[in-house]
Amino acid sequence: MQRPTLHRHQPEQQNRQERQETKFIQHASGPGNDDNCGFILAPCPAVNPDDVLTRPQELADWLASGSRPKSEWRIGTEHEKFGFLSDTLEPLRYEGHSGVRAMLEGLAARFDWEIVTEEGLPIALTKPDGCSITLEPGGQLELSGALLDNLHETCSEVNTHLAEVRAVAEPLGIGFIGLGFHPTARREDIEWMPKARYVIMRNYMPKVGTMGIDMMKRTCTVQVNLDFSSEADMVDKFRASLAMQPIATALFANSPFVEGQPSGYLSQRSQVWTDTDPDRTGMLPWVFESGMGFERYVEWMLDVPMYLIRRNGRYIDLAGQSFRDFLAGRLVGFEGQYPTLADWEDHLTTAFPEVRLKRFLEMRGADGGPWRRLCALPAFWVGLLYDSSNLAACLDISRDWSLEQRQQLREDVARIGLKARIGNRSVRDIARELLSLARGGLARRQRFNGAGDHEGGFLNALEDVVDRGTTPAEVKLAAYETRWQGDIRKIFREFAY
Repeated sequence: MQRPTLHRHQPEQQNRQERQETKFIQHASGPGNDDNCGFILAPCPAVNPDDVLTRPQELADWLASGSRPKSEWRIGTEHEKFGFLSDTLEPLRYEGHSGVRAMLEGLAARFDWEIVTEEGLPIALTKPDGCSITLEPGGQLELSGALLDNLHETCSEVNTHLAEVRAVAEPLGIGFIGLGFHPTARREDIEWMPKARYVIMRNYMPKVGTMGIDMMKRTCTVQVNLDFSSEADMVDKFRASLAMQPIATALFANSPFVEGQPSGYLSQRSQVWTDTDPDRTGMLPWVFESGMGFERYVEWMLDVPMYLIRRNGRYIDLAGQSFRDFLAGRLVGFEGQYPTLADWEDHLTTAFPEVRLKRFLEMRGADGGPWRRLCALPAFWVGLLYDSSNLAACLDISRDWSLEQRQQLREDVARIGLKARIGNRSVRDIARELLSLARGGLARRQRFNGAGDHEGGFLNALEDVVDRGTTPAEVKLAAYETRWQGDIRKIFREFAY
C-alpha cells in the first residue's frame, strides 16, 4: 500500500516525475477520508495489498474481514464545514494569507499534526491515532476522527478539533460554518482544491448528472462509521440504517438556501444527490432482497463505473470503465493486468449510496451542522444499531415498507422534512419513536463520563427538533423571513462555529 508523503510542520517540495501520458496525473497518496469524494487508507489485512485479485470471492472475503466481536466495536465520526473570509464572507481560496493552505500549515505548526502533500502542496493532515483533516473539492475542511470506544470521547474529539480550528482561523480572518449546502456561493465562486483525483471526477460528473459539481463544491455532511460482527449482522444493520436514513435526513435537514435564496428544499444537500450519478448513489433497493450479503455488494460494485487507478505514484483516468473487466484482465489499455487490493479499496470509495459498505458501514444521510448535532448523529445511530433489540425494532418498523414508499420518502424528506409521511405515519412520529429507542440503547451501553452521565444526553438536540416539530432548516428560513429581513449574510454571523 502506498503511504502518504508526511512532513512535520513545514511542507517540502517533492521530486516530480515526467508525465509519460497525458492522462497520467502525478499525486502522492494519502489519507483522504473525504465523505463525498475521497478515500480511507485503512489498515490493511494480512493479505499483501499488491497481490493481484482475479475472483469476486476474494473481494467479498476482504469486506468480510471487517467483522469483529461486539467488544471491539468502535465509533468513527466525520464532519465537513465551509470556510469563509470573516470580512467579506467569500469562500476560501487555496493560496493566500487567509487561505486553505494557511489553515493546514497553521494547524500543523500549532497542534502537532503532520502534513500530507500532493505535488508539494499540503492537502491533508494526520495524527498517529488515525485521525486526519482532509479537503473536499471546494475547500471544505473535514475531520475524520479516530476510532473511539464511546460518544463522550467522540464529542471531546470534535470539541478539541473545533477549538484548534478556531485558534488558527481567527488570526487569519477566517470563519467556519456547518451547513449542508453553501448558502450564498455560486459554483464559479468556489475554487477547486489541488487534488488530482478531483480533476478526474469533475470531468466525469457532468456526463452522468446535473448536480455532481454541486455535490463536490457546495455540500457538507456529518457521518458516522460503525462496525458489524458477521455477514448476518452487516445485512441487518445495512437494511435498518438504509430504511431509516431518510429519518436522519429530516432530523438533520439544514440546507434550505441556494445562492442567497430559499431553494424550496429543507435539505438541498440531499436533493443534490438525486441527480449526481445514478450508477453509484441512492437507496440500493436490492439490499432488501433475499441473497443480500458481501457477495451481493461486490456484484454491485463490479458494475459501478470506475474513476481511476493509481500506478507509480500517479492517478490514471479510467472514468466509465468496468471493474468487472479489470477483474477479468480485460480493462481497456491494461489487458492482461489484474487489480490489487489497493485498487479495490480505492474503487469502493467511488460509490456514494445513502449507506456505504467497506469493512464497516457508513451512515451518509445527514447535513452538516453545529457542534451539538455533530455529536447527536453518532448518538442516534449507535443507540439504534449497536443495541440488538433496537436493531430488531428498526427492521420491524420498516418491514412492510415497499421499494416505492422508501424511494418516495427519501425524496419527500429533502423537501418537507418531518412533515413527510410513509404509510399512515409521519416522519416526526417515527423520529420520536427512534429517539426513544436510541436513548434506551445508549443507557444500556453504560458508557459514562466523569459526571456519571451516560451517552443519551447527546440526543437532546434531536429531541428538541422533534418536540419543536421544525427542522433546523425551517428555523433558518423563519429567521431569514423575520429578523434577518431577507439578508442571507446574517447566517454567517449567527451560525458560525
